[in-house]
Amino acid sequence: MTALTFVWLKKRADFLRASRTGRKAVSQTLILQASANPDTNAPVRVGLTVSKKVGNAVVRNRVKRRFRAAVRELVPARGTPATDYVLIGRHGAGDCPFTQIVRDLQNSLNRLQPTGQKTTQA
Repeated sequence: MTALTFVWLKKRADFLRASRTGRKAVSQTLILQASANPDTNAPVRVGLTVSKKVGNAVVRNRVKRRFRAAVRELVPARGTPATDYVLIGRHGAGDCPFTQIVRDLQNSLNRLQPTGQKTTQA
């Protein structure tokens, strides 16, 4: 399997489309929403959002840094082409070990794979 390239989502409309039309997987530290990109030649796109419910600015920024690191590690190998992913931080994501975030993201990506494309855990 070749590694995919990905870009970060920046427009609010893309985040809203992923929440409206996509599938989601819920885990202890994050909610992952996946939506097919209308442009079939587009790279994988990833967006992050962490609300004030998760904690103050320091905690939210820590969670986003950890999510970005997990995305860089997993999405190129396990993402689906022409798909938009949105990670939503959940309460407690700032206090858990990084390995838990990676495991939750990996399991969520596996659950949202199209049928017949499940990947094995590393």
